[in-house]
Amino acid sequence: MQGENFINSEREIKVSFGYQCNSPRGIPCSAANGREIWSGSEMPRTGSFSCLSGAALSANATLANTNICNGVIGGEILPSLDSPKSFRRVPSSPSLPRLDILSSSLQSSISNLSCSSPSPVDSPETDSFLLKPMSAPSRTDSFLNAMEVQMAGGAAGEDRVQAVCSEENGWLFCAIYDGFNGRDAADFLAGTLYETIIFYFTLLDRESKQNVPTGNGCFEYFHDDSLVGNKAKPTSRIDGKNYASAESLMKKTADCKMEVSSDSFRHGVLDSLQRALSQAENDFLYMVEQEMEDRPDLVSIGSCVLVVFLHGNVMYTLNLGDSRAVLATYDDANDMGRTEKLKAIQLTDIHTVDNEVERTRLLHEHPDDSMPVVAGKVKGKLKVTRAFGVGYLKKKKMNDAVMGIIQVHNLISPPYISTEPSLNVHTISRSDHFVIIGSDGLFDFFSNDEAVKLVLSYISSNPYGDPAKFLLEQLVIKAAHSAGFSKEELMNIPAGRRRKYHDDVTVMVIILGTNHRTSKASTCV
Repeated sequence: MQGENFINSEREIKVSFGYQCNSPRGIPCSAANGREIWSGSEMPRTGSFSCLSGAALSANATLANTNICNGVIGGEILPSLDSPKSFRRVPSSPSLPRLDILSSSLQSSISNLSCSSPSPVDSPETDSFLLKPMSAPSRTDSFLNAMEVQMAGGAAGEDRVQAVCSEENGWLFCAIYDGFNGRDAADFLAGTLYETIIFYFTLLDRESKQNVPTGNGCFEYFHDDSLVGNKAKPTSRIDGKNYASAESLMKKTADCKMEVSSDSFRHGVLDSLQRALSQAENDFLYMVEQEMEDRPDLVSIGSCVLVVFLHGNVMYTLNLGDSRAVLATYDDANDMGRTEKLKAIQLTDIHTVDNEVERTRLLHEHPDDSMPVVAGKVKGKLKVTRAFGVGYLKKKKMNDAVMGIIQVHNLISPPYISTEPSLNVHTISRSDHFVIIGSDGLFDFFSNDEAVKLVLSYISSNPYGDPAKFLLEQLVIKAAHSAGFSKEELMNIPAGRRRKYHDDVTVMVIILGTNHRTSKASTCV
């Protein structure tokens, strides 16, 4: 039977959570354990999402917690953030003072409020700043405008997942950190990146209030569903002789300024995401340098990064590596009730040597190295071309800290792994149905189209079910069939050995919109 839950052991699915927004009449939602996660008076819908489900399945054996940063990450921060089975209410940024302890560069951002591109983090010898305490901007003044949020997340193998929601303010933050060679980098991201992003968003809000767009023209800084970095394209220019009256001129001028302001703000959000990631990278590598004498393996540990941020009707994505965000959308010209008319649109790039664009970039950036790609991997070590961490492929002194088969031979022109993310912005329309966010383990078994069809089929027949968990169950069935096992036999193989048959897999499904297509697709787990 479709949707039947065959994974009975709690040890198999490490993370499983759900959230359903209040209806326009303010109906509360229940969490996985049946407890209400939001209550109160009627609340207007200000966001473009209606429900969320998340689940994660482990295959790798890994330590329960990391001991980096003198145990602060694993012993203090993560336990206060993790909630693998349900959403729970927490302060919107409960631990900024802890960033004072961890951060080597955050304080420098206070004196540099412009949304300029971050300094390259790929430099082989990036200097770190001295640790200094700092004061946080007021969160109530931020465009996020949330004192409390709902948070869920946890770890499965080397993967980590986070979801943070402020329904009343119409925003949702989702992140998947797909760690490799250990979970320390994914743990570091889970413990710091969200709060660093929120900090930069607050600085962005402060700057936007201080700077009013000026000039006599409107410019489109980027297009929906296009990568940031495209050249500015002029769209329309204010010219009084084109309008019938001074009143219409004033209206057009106001509309133009609003357009510039909106585009500038979106560009600023993407820039803030990138700056936060850049800082997290610098901080992590700084910590690795402090601790690699005792733990030389830290230099090889890294993580892919996928962040999806919904604010109002705009969805921003940031990614490093091979995790994916896939949008399921209908063709407006077709019957929206027909399954075959739903299209899968990948919103993120895949940063691996199998991507010809990435492979060409890597060869171009290392003209003095005749073998930047060995046996289908960067320097014979890694398939992904962009990632967080992995210091030994970025800094010579980190590579020199390890010996034997771990060390990279002929590290001629580091860094070989980039930390420059792909960034994208998409304006959500009534045609958009849902978004699947997944680590590469999901797409080892399903194409984008297959994943979209599975979710659509499931939520059509199980309107109050859990599509993320369903995708994991279908993956286990397919992995077992490929290996010649029954699903029960596969699940009985212990973590570590089971990695031979499937990867750690993390999935989130966000149901978009409030129209008739999504009104039944609530996903309280």
